Amino acid sequence: MSTRIWGGSMGNQILQRTAIALFTICLLSLPALGNSGGPPYLNGDGNPTAEYGCSCHNNGQISERAVVMVTGVPIQYATSEIYDFTIQVADSHTLAGDDGNTQAGFVITSGDVGTFTWQEDQQLRIAEDSQGDVSHSETSDTGIWSLTWQAPTEDEGDIHFWVAGNSVNGDGAPGDDDYWNMLSFTINAPGTIENDDNAATLETRTVSVGSYDALFLVEDSPEAEEQERQSRIADSVFSNGNQLYWASLVALIVGAVFQKEILERRYDEGPEPLAMELAYPQATRRAIACLIALYIAVSWTAQDYNWFLTGVAYFCSAWAAYGIYRTILAARAPLATKDML
Repeated sequence: MSTRIWGGSMGNQILQRTAIALFTICLLSLPALGNSGGPPYLNGDGNPTAEYGCSCHNNGQISERAVVMVTGVPIQYATSEIYDFTIQVADSHTLAGDDGNTQAGFVITSGDVGTFTWQEDQQLRIAEDSQGDVSHSETSDTGIWSLTWQAPTEDEGDIHFWVAGNSVNGDGAPGDDDYWNMLSFTINAPGTIENDDNAATLETRTVSVGSYDALFLVEDSPEAEEQERQSRIADSVFSNGNQLYWASLVALIVGAVFQKEILERRYDEGPEPLAMELAYPQATRRAIACLIALYIAVSWTAQDYNWFLTGVAYFCSAWAAYGIYRTILAARAPLATKDML
């Protein structure tokens, strides 16, 4: 008579398959996430984002609906002089008082000429994988950032700047209703224009790109403001409702697991015995899944990615850890007569 030991119960197989399915969904959702923590130095096509634009939002198509403005730009720079820049990025529809996107981000570069600095409360950072480009560190509800640019200590000739800005709906994923635009400008070298020729050479200017109506014909609309306020309330209710729903679902699942554990102990039951030669590979697979899911979850938390996908990653990690625990119980379970038949 041969002895055969089954490799785990049907319940364990269902738990394992569920965890794998959730983990797969989590990984497949990664490309859909937008760069809420600021765009990288290179876009999806391998080109500098500030100079060539965004390849993830609006199918990579530039849009005049996105308004990009920089104020405080001098006509020409003086060596080592510090200039205060204000960058604004917005949806032209929102500026005009209509329905539109309310969050924004940007990246700016001077080609590593001069130095950018900013206050800690400005939600800015050095763009990922770059030396001198500056981007938002998280999407802004105001779409306005203040930073300073210090001119180089020596005459570097004309200095060229590029800005890529996007106006987004804030759902955490790039889509057709997210719009981006590009702005480039030049600050002339010292001595290009003599100060005595025109007093305006000492003044700063505003450079911008986007819809003409949004830039120059903005009118306040009380009706639009009220509608926007109501929309924010509705979005808040929807968001809070989603959070409560998923939190309740997780609580029910955790409660069911605890109930199962309590009943197994009360009636002296447990998972079916599992041979060691099967338990080790199973535990290893689950441990790897647990660590990968935990790494993804922590990374997304640090980068302020979509809360739902981050929660799914944490849940997958916890579920895989629970699977390891069940594998250990199965490996230690005593053999019954039926398991040897």
